[in-house]
Amino acid sequence: MEPSGPTDGVLEVSGLEVAYAAVQVVWGVDLKVARGQVVTIIGPNGAGKTTTLKSIAGLVPPKKGRIIFDGPEITREPAHERVGRRLCLVPEGRHLWPNMTVEENLLLGAFWPSLRSQAQQNMERVYELFPRLKERRRQACGTLSGGEQQMCAIGRGLMSDPLLLILDEPSLGLAPILVAQVFQMIRRIAAGGMTILLAAQNAKNALEVAHYAYVMEAGRVVLEGSAEELRCSDHVRRAYLGVVV
Repeated sequence: MEPSGPTDGVLEVSGLEVAYAAVQVVWGVDLKVARGQVVTIIGPNGAGKTTTLKSIAGLVPPKKGRIIFDGPEITREPAHERVGRRLCLVPEGRHLWPNMTVEENLLLGAFWPSLRSQAQQNMERVYELFPRLKERRRQACGTLSGGEQQMCAIGRGLMSDPLLLILDEPSLGLAPILVAQVFQMIRRIAAGGMTILLAAQNAKNALEVAHYAYVMEAGRVVLEGSAEELRCSDHVRRAYLGVVV
């Protein structure tokens, strides 16, 4: 990946602070996502990555800060309006409907009225990207393997024709061979020009697919730079890549 920082911004977050009741978990986060790039947020469990993504998607209201998406400020917009603006979060844990078929789950990604006319076309693109889903399209999602369920969750996100696809811990809980497959999926999606914001504890794989990266610890961004710069950072190598420096 090219080691260039965000320039043509699709997303700009400034001074983001988020609290659950009296407990603040995100403190003054600034980040940008450039059009056509993969940007990753790495950090340990509990660092505030998921809360940051949920706030960007409109699921958790910010205490302070601004969120600019493709021009307008969306800080106080409800989540469904952000989907209408083509901002899509694929949540940690997939959150599929287990008793519904793969195809039914995919169609739920195209619920926004403006998307319904192109749902079949978008589904064919998803099936082209993930042939396994086409094979399993009549199968209940609850009977799929973990890797297949992650394909379905990402495919459902792509059904919304996103301008920005946000992926929260897409490889969490998967076997190592499936982790590699998930990051290969992300690489293929990015190669098609999709703009992606990715949160991951798996720093090695995330930095391999990303252009730019942020390190979050204890609710704050403590380091940022091109993916190549962070791969060479002593702190990242020691704390996240298992390298003794």
